[in-house]
Amino acid sequence: MIRIAGAFALLCMSVLPATAAELLMLHQPGCGWCARFEAEIGDAYPNTTEGATAPLRRVDVTKPWPADLNGIAPERFTPSFVLVDGGKEIARLRGYPGDQFFWYLVDEMLAKLPGSAVPAQPPSG
Repeated sequence: MIRIAGAFALLCMSVLPATAAELLMLHQPGCGWCARFEAEIGDAYPNTTEGATAPLRRVDVTKPWPADLNGIAPERFTPSFVLVDGGKEIARLRGYPGDQFFWYLVDEMLAKLPGSAVPAQPPSG
């Protein structure tokens, strides 16, 4: 029985893709636009395709910069969203443009991931 469980776990690890990408949300206390993002997107994001592709990681810019993000430039403007893959910045969005534009812009960011199957959508207009 243990062998079967071990074989199943090994099979799952080889079939399921590892999540290397993450979407950093750079925020700070008292940021009204950060609060608006949380109210409109925060709870839903982990349940979306975007959230599965690049889980959201909140980083408070008023605290020391995390050591694992040394290769990523800090930001003073909040909220800002930084798509990181393998410790490298892929794309950055400064500000929160509202719930409808946010999804469009995040999809554009995710399309820049290496090996992405999501085509970048051309800007309208």
